[in-house]
Amino acid sequence: MADLTFYSGTMDSGKSTLALQVDHNHRARSRQGRVFTSRDRAGTGVISSRLGLSVSAIEVDADFDFWGYVVHELTHAQRIDYIVADEAQFYTTSQIDTLAKIADELDIDVFCFGILTDFRTRLFEGSARLVELADRVLTLQVETLCWCGSRATHNARTENGVMVTEGDVIVVGDVEDPDRPLPQVGYEVLCRRHHRRRLTAAAAQAAAMSPDVLPFD
Repeated sequence: MADLTFYSGTMDSGKSTLALQVDHNHRARSRQGRVFTSRDRAGTGVISSRLGLSVSAIEVDADFDFWGYVVHELTHAQRIDYIVADEAQFYTTSQIDTLAKIADELDIDVFCFGILTDFRTRLFEGSARLVELADRVLTLQVETLCWCGSRATHNARTENGVMVTEGDVIVVGDVEDPDRPLPQVGYEVLCRRHHRRRLTAAAAQAAAMSPDVLPFD
C-alpha cells in the first residue's frame, strides 16, 4: 500500500535537497512521478537546493486541485507511481487531505517536504495537517546550527536586520539575495533560547561590540 510521508526540518536542513534525491532515486528505478512545489526561493515552477541543484516542478497555489490533476493524467494514459511535494507547509488543509486520498485510493506514494513552524513558532497550516494525517513524520537528520553553535530549532524572520514576530505568515525572502526589495526580508535559524530573546547573529555581534560589554572604559 502507498504511504503519505512527511519530512520536516528547519530552514537549511536539506529538505529540498532530499526531495530532489528522492525523485532521483525513484526515477533511477524506472518509476514515474510528478514533482510539485510552492513559492520556491528560485521562482515559480522549480525546486531548488542551496547546494545548487534544481529541477522543474509544478507550481501549487491555493486553488490547485491535486485530485483533478492526477485523475486527468491517469485517464489520459499517463503513469504516476509517486508524488514529491516540496514546500508543503504552504499547502492548504484541503490539499493535504487530497494528497492523503491519492495515497489511499489511487495507491500512489506521496512524499512531502516542509518546514514545521513559521517565524512566530506556530505550525503552518499544511504542516499541521500533515502531522495529523501522515503515515510517517520524519525529522531530517542534518542538524542546522544557531549562531551560538547550539542546535537550531526555530525559524526567525528579519526585516531590515531586525527580528520580527508579527506580520504576514508567508513572505518570500532570502538573506542570500542582495537585490530583494525593501523592507529587506531575511530568514535565519536560531535555537529556542535566542529566538525567545530575538537575538540574531547580527544582533549578537552588535552587542559584543558595544562598549557596555567591554571590560574597559
